[in-house]
Amino acid sequence: MIRFENVGMRYDNDDEILSDINFELEAGSFHFLTGPSGAGKSSLLKLLYLAHRPSRGKITFFEQDIQNASRSDLINLRRRIGIVFQDFRLLRHLSALENVALPLQMMGGKRKEIQNFAEEILEWVGLKGKTRALPPTLSGGEKQRVAIARAVITKPQLLLADEPTGNVDPEMADRIMKLFVELNKMGTTTVIATHNPALVAKFQAPTMTIREGNLSYDK
Repeated sequence: MIRFENVGMRYDNDDEILSDINFELEAGSFHFLTGPSGAGKSSLLKLLYLAHRPSRGKITFFEQDIQNASRSDLINLRRRIGIVFQDFRLLRHLSALENVALPLQMMGGKRKEIQNFAEEILEWVGLKGKTRALPPTLSGGEKQRVAIARAVITKPQLLLADEPTGNVDPEMADRIMKLFVELNKMGTTTVIATHNPALVAKFQAPTMTIREGNLSYDK
């Protein structure tokens, strides 16, 4: 499904942030991405959600070579990827429902159908009573779940989450992780970036670890 072959990445003319990265994500798999701050996790995530192309090597997404992909090809590929950012990136002036519905609205569709589906997704993440709430009025855990709902409303084939439990207590962290596990069981390939070794130990899955720009893969 997704394959990295001898991938290197640098910003402008700086030294490589990532060197000779090799791994494969099979459809429907679940992986953790770990490593110390500054090791290159964020750069790898940028490659995974197609914010950057590699400086060298080959990345294949859904049978397509990223290096040779056109701008329109990349836009279409990004629609198959859901992202949960560490800082949520919710629009403060939009309600929880409007934030969740936004990706589908940008893709086109009937307004009533989109609204109904957004309500269903919010109920699924446990926020049925928060549809009209603005982000500044929500707790960290609630914002995180709105961000998850927004990421999955397009039914992505790949879901990426950057430190999704970093701003919540252990009980909420478990609840959020169980949502990801449930999504994965539905067939969504899932990659969770985390600094939390207890989380990795509790929800055992293959782990990719980055240290000084190099990746090791523990299956």
